[in-house]
Amino acid sequence: MSTDVRFPIGPYRFEGAVSEQQRTDWISDIADLPARLNVALEGLNAEQLDTPYRPDGWTVRQVTHHIADSHLNSFMRFKLALTEEQPAIRPYFEDRWALLADTAQAPLELSTTLIAALHERWVYLLRSMSDADYARTFFHPESLKVSRLDYALGNYSWHGRHHVGHITSLRDRMGW
Repeated sequence: MSTDVRFPIGPYRFEGAVSEQQRTDWISDIADLPARLNVALEGLNAEQLDTPYRPDGWTVRQVTHHIADSHLNSFMRFKLALTEEQPAIRPYFEDRWALLADTAQAPLELSTTLIAALHERWVYLLRSMSDADYARTFFHPESLKVSRLDYALGNYSWHGRHHVGHITSLRDRMGW
């Protein structure tokens, strides 16, 4: 655990070659995220949901809706990379998305339901992929980087745990 409230589980670190076991573990993280998120959110009231997890940070509500937005984008990036040769993905302004009404105000159930269904489908796809599929790539025009799908898998395993960590560490600090 990190003492930096921005990175409660530490920053994502990619260590290089990805083993089959590492992919299996990362897929399990993605499969387990909906349940872990629901446990993290359980019993929170409206005031707590609208509490930022850190000064100048997103609220618990925004974090939850952000997970849905981000993971939906990642799922699409996987599908593009699996069906096109190194496609350029579409970046988006997650900070601006967090200010829209469907992120800042909507009921959590809209995103927790979406995340549960999306992750079931994503895991189905991930478990069907071969080593060659995980070596496929996409191009990010903002960072100017080419990313392999195995790197993206690890990143999104971390991403879900990272944001659940924002919620659970806030709960711990606030005694909720």
